[in-house]
Amino acid sequence: MTANDLSSNSPVVVLAAEDSWKLLSQASLGRIVVGASGRVDIFPVNYVVDDNHIYFRTAEGTKLVELTIDDRVLFEADHVGPEQGWSVVVRGTARVITSFTETAKIDELGLRSWIPTPKYNVVEITATEITGRGVTFDHDQS
Repeated sequence: MTANDLSSNSPVVVLAAEDSWKLLSQASLGRIVVGASGRVDIFPVNYVVDDNHIYFRTAEGTKLVELTIDDRVLFEADHVGPEQGWSVVVRGTARVITSFTETAKIDELGLRSWIPTPKYNVVEITATEITGRGVTFDHDQS
């Protein structure tokens, strides 16, 4: 997001879905929110975006178990720069990809784990809603 991206005089701008997807595509670290059995958890994940879907890898554990119990998820990514920032939230559903062909395609997008531990599960988030906000910071405010 650049200074030209916020053409309004408002310090907060509602982003169009297309702009929100573009910003998500430029970032690589986000947070997934899952809830199962009345418990809500948030996990940082590195991810890639392709064709308005979000993909990430995960190991066996809480995150994967919760996704199989309840496939409804929230995903959030943001960026804060010296003058501007943005936040995008995706509401959607998650599915574990089991097809080798699909997994290979996603690996070609550059999806790699940052932590050197095996993560054999690839998860796809399909958005049902996406919202984004761009902000311009007021450094003169006391």
